[in-house]
Amino acid sequence: MINHLEPDLDRAMGLRWGTKADDIRVERTIAALEANGITALRAADLAEAKRLVLDLIPEGSEVHSGASQSLEVSGVLAEIETSGRYQPLRPRIWSIDRATQADEMRRLAAAPDVMLGSVHAVTETGSLLAASMGGSQLGPYVSGAGRVILLVGTQKIVSDVEEGLRRIDEYAFPLEDARAQAAYGIHSGVNKVVIINREITPGRITVVFVDQVLGF
Repeated sequence: MINHLEPDLDRAMGLRWGTKADDIRVERTIAALEANGITALRAADLAEAKRLVLDLIPEGSEVHSGASQSLEVSGVLAEIETSGRYQPLRPRIWSIDRATQADEMRRLAAAPDVMLGSVHAVTETGSLLAASMGGSQLGPYVSGAGRVILLVGTQKIVSDVEEGLRRIDEYAFPLEDARAQAAYGIHSGVNKVVIINREITPGRITVVFVDQVLGF
């Protein structure tokens, strides 16, 4: 799913940033996340990952999500928006008149019961890095959402924060920029970056790793 978006990426760079992590690296990262107050689960494939994510969401919850290829490919977004078991906020937000109801749209997006998404890098020391052009998903990640569930391919595991920032600039951004141009006719940008080193509310953030290349 990524290949048609990466004609300008060096092959070596694609191998460096787009290859799933080995077991030792994944388990080391999971232990570091848990030590930092972030729950970490591991799925063997997309079907198991989808089940784990949905099992974490109470029925009837207001659920929001950022633009995430990982969530779309896994089928999680379709389940949230069509099953009738949840209150999806994304369709409501897209139906709002931005010119006259901007404040309502902002409030709905800022503090959902559950925020779904992904990140662009997870460090072996237990930090999460996410970049955004507009930043609407970052506030809920940091503190706005009651719960945050992040679906992450293990190729996003990096050694430390410095390497995570390089992964964003060298790999995730070019792919997201190509996707944004194809989907919306606009360029993306690394305009806002959030780094979560620790979560102080037990159970608030859960990372669901899937043992395959998923997303950017």
